Amino acid sequence: MRVIVALGGNAVLKRGQAPDADVQQANIRTAVRTLARLALEHELVITHGNGPQVGLLAVESAADPSLTRPYPFDTLGAQTQGMIGYWMQQALQNALPGRQVLAVVTQTLVTAVDPAFEHPTKFVGQVYEREQAEKLAAEHGWTVGRDGAHWRRVVPSPVPRRIVETRLIRQMIREGVVVICAGGGGIPVVRDERGRLAGVEAVVDKDLTASLLAESLECDAFLILTDVPRVMRGFGTPHQTEIAHTTPHELRALEFPAGSMGPKVDAVCRFVETTGDMAAIGRLDEAERILDGSAGTIVTPNGRWPLTSTL
Repeated sequence: MRVIVALGGNAVLKRGQAPDADVQQANIRTAVRTLARLALEHELVITHGNGPQVGLLAVESAADPSLTRPYPFDTLGAQTQGMIGYWMQQALQNALPGRQVLAVVTQTLVTAVDPAFEHPTKFVGQVYEREQAEKLAAEHGWTVGRDGAHWRRVVPSPVPRRIVETRLIRQMIREGVVVICAGGGGIPVVRDERGRLAGVEAVVDKDLTASLLAESLECDAFLILTDVPRVMRGFGTPHQTEIAHTTPHELRALEFPAGSMGPKVDAVCRFVETTGDMAAIGRLDEAERILDGSAGTIVTPNGRWPLTSTL
C-alpha cells in the first residue's frame, strides 16, 4: 500500500522534555524503529509536527538584538522543516541501508483572501502573563490572545489548498524513495497576480495538510500517529469509551476538543469522505497493528477494515 504517516509533535519532543537537540534526536531514533518496518512493506510518506521547535525559534528570533525585526513564520517553518527533516532522514538512512530517503522543504499554497488572515486563531510559542504579552505585541507587531490562564501569540491558520511540490513527491515515491515532507503543515505561501510565490505570516494546520497530501498522492491509508491508543467517545467523563472502528458520519456527530483531537478527527474524516479509503488515529508503536485492523481508531466509509462489501 501507499501509506502516509502524520507524526504528532510528541514523536520528536515529548511533554515536559527539554528541547535539546540530543533529546529530540533520541526520540526520532525511537520513532524510526516503527517507520522503518513500515517502509519495508509499503510505499511510505512521512509528515511531522513542529510546534515546540518553531515556537522556540520565534522567541529566540524576537529576542536577538542583532535583528532589525524577527524572522517571519514562513522562514521559521522552513528552518524547522530542515532541522527535523535532517534528523529523520539520517535516522531512516541508518535504519534502512540501501534505501533512498529524502527530506523535502515543502510549501503549502493558501489563498491570500482566506478569512483566517483577518481572524488569527493559531496559538504559537510560549505562554506569557497578559502585561508581558501586550508589551511584546506592541514591540513586534504581534497579535496576542488568551489561552486558558495565560496569553500567547496567535497567527492566522489558513486552509491548505495544495502542496506545491506534489508532483515531485509523487515522482520520488514511484522511484522507491521514502519521502519526508510537509513538516509543520508546510511553509504557507500565496501566489501574486503574476503567479509568483511568496511566504506569508501564518501556520497551516499540519493534520489538514497531511490529509490533503494523502488525497493528492492517492494514498491507500492515512495514519495520524500520536501518544493516544484510540479516539475516545465522551473523553474526560465517567462514561468515556474507546472507538475502534467507525465512519466519518459517526465521528462528525461527536464533539472533540478544538485544540487537540478535533483537527485530527476532521482531517481523517475529510480523507475518507473524499477518497473512500482508510484513515486512522492511534499510537506510533502500534502502526503495524493499526494497518491490520487490531489497534487504533480506524475510519472507513462502512466502518470496516479491511474494506468489505456491504452487499
